[in-house]
Amino acid sequence: MQASFKQGTVLCIIHFYDMIQRTVPCLGSTIIMRDNRLIAALEIAQEWKENKASVGDARKSSVAAHSVARQSTTPAVKAIARSIGHDVATAHMDDHSAGAALYARKAVFYSGKAVEAERQWQIEQLPAEIREIILILLEEKEKHFKI
Repeated sequence: MQASFKQGTVLCIIHFYDMIQRTVPCLGSTIIMRDNRLIAALEIAQEWKENKASVGDARKSSVAAHSVARQSTTPAVKAIARSIGHDVATAHMDDHSAGAALYARKAVFYSGKAVEAERQWQIEQLPAEIREIILILLEEKEKHFKI
């Protein structure tokens, strides 16, 4: 069963939000979550899926998360900040959901963890309604993403 555009976008945000919530503690990166811009972006993603935040709010939070990435000197922090930025940006364009997944994998890589295990977990957790489209999108984007 195919989801509507809004339903699909909400499913993407929920899935990748949950993925980020799982990935951050695995990295041992409590410092990441000390930056209020990242915390706010995750809160906006949560609020957006509940229709309590606008697409504009999501875009602003995405820009702020990417700012954290640009300012960081730690590769894993840069990657998870970009993952968060892409997750919340999914509210305005669901193609960004692939960035959330790929940057989470990059964060796992920089932390010396098993990237393939992360990739498999991400795929296994995809809701059936968006699985096909996300797998196609990831396959396309993975070609240009270096891990």
